[in-house]
Amino acid sequence: MDISEQLAKIKRGAVEVISEEELAAKLKLKKQLIIKLGVDPTSKDIHLGHTVVINKLRTFQDMGHKIVFIIGDFTAKIGDPSGRSETRPVLGEKEILDNAKTYQTQVFKILDKSKTEVRFNSDWLYSLGIDGLLDLTKHATVAQMLARADFSQRYKAGGNISILEFIYPLLTAYDSISVHADVELGGTDQKFNLLMARDIQKDFGQQPQVVMTMPLLEGTDGVRKMSKSYGNYIGISEPPSEIFGKVMSVSDGLMYKYYELLTQDDLGEIKKLHPKEAKVRLAHSMVAKFHSEDAAKNAEEEFNRVFASKELPTEIEVYQLKSNDKNIKISELMTAAGLALSKKEAERLISQGGVKINGEKIAADKIVELSGETLLQVGKRKFKKIKVEG
Repeated sequence: MDISEQLAKIKRGAVEVISEEELAAKLKLKKQLIIKLGVDPTSKDIHLGHTVVINKLRTFQDMGHKIVFIIGDFTAKIGDPSGRSETRPVLGEKEILDNAKTYQTQVFKILDKSKTEVRFNSDWLYSLGIDGLLDLTKHATVAQMLARADFSQRYKAGGNISILEFIYPLLTAYDSISVHADVELGGTDQKFNLLMARDIQKDFGQQPQVVMTMPLLEGTDGVRKMSKSYGNYIGISEPPSEIFGKVMSVSDGLMYKYYELLTQDDLGEIKKLHPKEAKVRLAHSMVAKFHSEDAAKNAEEEFNRVFASKELPTEIEVYQLKSNDKNIKISELMTAAGLALSKKEAERLISQGGVKINGEKIAADKIVELSGETLLQVGKRKFKKIKVEG
């Protein structure tokens, strides 16, 4: 591909490239560029929202460039203040390392492991020492930090901002210095951190990295960014039927954004298809990507059986309920069986009429007495067989 074709492929779906001229100049050198992504392992699972940036890494990787995937095991102890209205809770070291293992397993469903360098930023940040840290703080001012939108809003609202949070972007900037990054990717909420790295690289005598920001992907509700805490996420390790069903639930308009950010398909060709056909194709491709082609076929058949033919799934997971718990509130049962993230979410689903027991809609949260086998359904896709022991 010539430079213009490479740029078009790289820029697909991107919000901003700072600067495109610098990126073109780096590409014209025809050398392997170092493409950096830093991720703090603050949760166990990766969802489709996370994969927007990872997919872009794969684009660079397929062009022959070197991917450096940095796991922020050190910076996770501080917590990224980006987009936060309050200080993040501190994670323990065991939780961070456990999450890091999961990230490494899941990220290679997209990236080529043999062509990816995984680094932990504790490798250089611990050895930075107090002298190095103090020297690093000379490269930024309090005025710069307070000009940052999230800090500015929190400060005006009278919220607390720790000195540690001021240090966070300096440490992630040092990551770029340590790996000599040519390009760094991140979501739009990461722009301040990415630009900080670009500025400090100059102070350390390095060529400044090109910054590329990608949009934050809306979740299945079509409103808020995809997040496990909002319950609108599609996890890449979820069962095939769950991934397929969730993708089918998104709006037609959002579906095209998913195509742009999560696939390499020609959008012009996709828009020639009937929206339902396009959505089925997208759902199929997501399951095939993160599971297998056979799993995608089975998930599609299951979806058609449950939604088109109004039949029950062929396989329904069983949840064993102890006999002394057979008198249980429905919201508690839903949470225990994994059909709701919290009792509050369960109560909301019940009030919205989205819960059925043995095919009958539940009008209010109440204590029920269960015996034998009971079919619990939440929404259109989630089923559990509740069996009482004994």
